[in-house]
Amino acid sequence: MLQRQIDDGLLPKDGNITLSLLFERWSQDVMRHQVEETTLSNYMSVVRHHILPALGHKKLVELNVNDIDRLLSTKRDCGLAPSTVRRIRTILAQCLDQAIRWGLLFKNVASLSRTPKSMRTEGRTFSRDQAHQFLNATQGNRLAALYALMLCTGLRRGEALGLMWPDFDRDTGIIRVSRQLKRDSRGLVTSDTKTFRSRRAVNLPRPMILVLLEHEQRQVHERERRGARWRDSGFIFTTGNGAPVDPRNFSRDFRKVCDAAGLGHWHPHELRHSAASLMLAQWVALHIVSQVLGHSSIRMTSDVYGHLLEPDRQGAAEAMGALLWEESDDAASQDSPRSAPPQ
Repeated sequence: MLQRQIDDGLLPKDGNITLSLLFERWSQDVMRHQVEETTLSNYMSVVRHHILPALGHKKLVELNVNDIDRLLSTKRDCGLAPSTVRRIRTILAQCLDQAIRWGLLFKNVASLSRTPKSMRTEGRTFSRDQAHQFLNATQGNRLAALYALMLCTGLRRGEALGLMWPDFDRDTGIIRVSRQLKRDSRGLVTSDTKTFRSRRAVNLPRPMILVLLEHEQRQVHERERRGARWRDSGFIFTTGNGAPVDPRNFSRDFRKVCDAAGLGHWHPHELRHSAASLMLAQWVALHIVSQVLGHSSIRMTSDVYGHLLEPDRQGAAEAMGALLWEESDDAASQDSPRSAPPQ
């Protein structure tokens, strides 16, 4: 480990380590044990393509706030997505935090840099009519129940594909989300959900419960027809021979369903956005939506979907205006003068 090399005098303690070497050791000694393989791969892709070409040669003692600001500004000017620019800053800050813990630095210049403005592009969501179009187009599709569940609950693709029959309580209509199915260098594997709050219980409406029960019966018939060729994987959603559904195949099928529905091109994750949007349109409280989606905090839900609450905020203002300053029926019947608004 880098810390052991420093303690043994094999590396300098004065910050003369380059940023490139720091990232190498940070990824191997720290992040490899803290995040999933795919997440680490995404992190290091950002490092290789956006950070090291500009700053990799820099010694830690030479690195300053201006270097970070200049890098972020250059990336913005090149048209890089704001979310990617923010990720660059976040990864730099995390790595330099570790350098401080290792005694290589006294301050984190990435944390002191200017935070890139959000400039968030609001994701598309299905309208109510589009949601009905989509569900109608899934009829006859062997994954129809999967599509309905994702649109109804906002489950992530991996979470929905990772559900197993013991996760579904048929009596209470609750599904318990605790794992995800994904593809990595090992093939199709299951792992824990993204965060602790992603592990959650989700209540299903009665129509969705019936859809899942019908899906279960169809799966039983498929298993009987396949006989010895059936692979008893235990997943709720499977291929025709009982194997788990590859996320990539799901995404391809999803695009076909959208085309069949006349909706054009959509991304599977927009089912999740649509679920949140439709819940908020039905006056579901933001903190409940956050719990259903398994967000790490209500702030995250607000950051992503807060723009959908603008009509509600105006409605709240109108309601308070009516409560405080409009004549009540009793007051009107007594013909009493209306109190003036407080100054």
